[in-house]
Amino acid sequence: MERIDQLLKAKIPCEETGITIKHTICDICSPSFHCGVDAYVKDGTVIKIEGTKGHPMNDGLLCTKGLSNRQYIYRKDRIRTPLKRIGKRGEGNFEPITWDEAYKICAERLLGWKEKEGADRVLFFGGYTKWFRPWLHRFAFSFGTENYATESSTCYTSGLMAWEIATGKPAKGDMAHCGVFLGWAFNPYHSRYLGGKKADEAKKRGVKFIIVDPRVTPAVEKLADIHLRPRGGTDGALALGMANILIQNGWIDKEYIDRYVHGFDAFARYAAGFHEGNLEALTGVPYEQAVEACRMIHECGPMAINESSAPLAHHRNGMQNYRAIMALSAITGNYDRVGGQQPADHTYIHQCSGFLTREKEFLEAVRPAGAKKPVGAERFPLWYALEGEAQATDMARQILEEKPYPIRALFALGLNLRMLPDTEQVVKALEKLDFFVDTDLFLTDAAKYADIVLPACSSFERGEFKTYPGGYAVYTNPVIEPLGEAKSDAQILCELAGVMGLEDDLLKSGYEDSIRYMIQDLSVTVEELKANPLPTLVPERTPYKAGGYVRQGLCTKSGKFELDSCLIKEHPEWGLDSLPTYREPLSQAGEALYPFTLCAGARIPNAIHSRLHEVPWVRSLRPYPTADIAEEDAAKLGICDGDPIEIFTDRGSIHVKAHPTARVLPGMVHMYHGYREANVNGLLNGDHLDPYSGFPAYRSSRCGIRKEGSTDEADS
Repeated sequence: MERIDQLLKAKIPCEETGITIKHTICDICSPSFHCGVDAYVKDGTVIKIEGTKGHPMNDGLLCTKGLSNRQYIYRKDRIRTPLKRIGKRGEGNFEPITWDEAYKICAERLLGWKEKEGADRVLFFGGYTKWFRPWLHRFAFSFGTENYATESSTCYTSGLMAWEIATGKPAKGDMAHCGVFLGWAFNPYHSRYLGGKKADEAKKRGVKFIIVDPRVTPAVEKLADIHLRPRGGTDGALALGMANILIQNGWIDKEYIDRYVHGFDAFARYAAGFHEGNLEALTGVPYEQAVEACRMIHECGPMAINESSAPLAHHRNGMQNYRAIMALSAITGNYDRVGGQQPADHTYIHQCSGFLTREKEFLEAVRPAGAKKPVGAERFPLWYALEGEAQATDMARQILEEKPYPIRALFALGLNLRMLPDTEQVVKALEKLDFFVDTDLFLTDAAKYADIVLPACSSFERGEFKTYPGGYAVYTNPVIEPLGEAKSDAQILCELAGVMGLEDDLLKSGYEDSIRYMIQDLSVTVEELKANPLPTLVPERTPYKAGGYVRQGLCTKSGKFELDSCLIKEHPEWGLDSLPTYREPLSQAGEALYPFTLCAGARIPNAIHSRLHEVPWVRSLRPYPTADIAEEDAAKLGICDGDPIEIFTDRGSIHVKAHPTARVLPGMVHMYHGYREANVNGLLNGDHLDPYSGFPAYRSSRCGIRKEGSTDEADS
């Protein structure tokens, strides 16, 4: 045994042990990572996990989530065969069937509704992970509908929309060359650990850090020269107040503004309403601290900004808050420059890698003409104008109300009940459907409502094309055989397209041919990528050229960075403000009964949504659903560490343990989501949505708390 351990540590494949080391990627987290993994395989089973040295994304590092892959892929509740429901929806009673039977049922039911009432009666949904999205999207288009939605209806896209309105393309802060880093909701040590490594290096170089976060996070403790603590959802007011300080003190780049910025005068007039007399009352941040931060921005530039698309967007004013923060880069001349915000084009599945593929052409080639507008398009017109797809936060409402038209069937890959607000409403919608298919690795609570459940593969059991920042591409190979009869999501879609007789030869030809189509303009081939165990540098990669985008004219209607949106102004019927205006995140109604602000989504380092709560290793790091509350609030309510407490809203209540801490602001309750036994998203109002993006107010909703056993709501 000692000899085997030595060989494992030395990474020496050996006939003596029968162990081989194979390369793959971890797809537990978002597609911006997918870190390289060394899988130690013996007798067809993964026995050990390590990070891949030399991989451009992680260079041998793995987080707690990535290191749990072995337990994740071998969970006891893995689905290993197609299943057909034999009991009531939600009971979880199924019988195994063959793939041929499953495909036949899916084809008959989906095509039946298309023939009877039209293709728009079927909604296609993609959850986690995101690798299969181009195929699901194309499948929906080839089927004849724009009713394609994803979990990005609540993640990332709001921030992308804000950039599309302002500049026409996404951008990222250049931490490697900045002088000051404005880390708005920047907490890489819990949610983006590779960013934490880069931040540590920047700190050693002398970069100044302004961290904006209601909580005292590891980023605050390790990095912050200045820590600004706005109350949840008041980020927009703080950003506008900072803009006003910069403008009033002349700490702006007027020449840059005159040349490259549209709507500055209107923006400056509006921002003037956020000043010394009201900023602290609006946000909780002392005015003097905001001035100090602005002085640092002026004196220590260039400035790069982190604007996270989750914590900033998860408010009913989220996208406007995001726009106000972005405006700081425009008025200081820090957009499209070294050390500032650098624009980029998406290469593949929202990854900016420095070269282009034909992903967009792959989709647009089969977009159906004359299809009805998808779910959510009427309610969230800006979302539809920019994204051209369904907004999933309106899915349950439309299924239940049948307005503007009914949805009869849902075909989903990785649907998660606890990724949307008001879980009870989502369940009622699933119960009403005539036909529901779900594809997943595990028999989730959502899958228990399906008529047909299809078993999917993990990233260890399939080959996959992937791109990375810096000009890299990779095509992985399976390291183990699929468990049971599981198949990759893309394989399922391509095979089902054939069974259904969709008029889409490329889709029916399979995943690999689709990749060949999308990378046909590159000098690397699928075969070359598959032969290389590590990501390959693509010769067509183009390095960033500072100022090139603003000089050529931005992809906006004005050709400039738009602080005042021309697109929104052209559509007064939308009822949206063209400037990044601020609205209070909470309504006054219910304040007496629900005086606390609930943040459902505070990051913890051992979880991602609900994907790892059933994995023993990482669950042991925080075994009980636990809410962080301020020490002052705990003392007032007689709550001690570990006490059982109840969090309640007008939607219901959950029972969790309390963790009083000085890390959170008084009046706020921070609770991680995704627990089956304490589903915090079920407490949220499904109509408490951002009118610009449709995003839910996960991080600023009213709630009450009380110690378990207390019945006096006044105590809350």
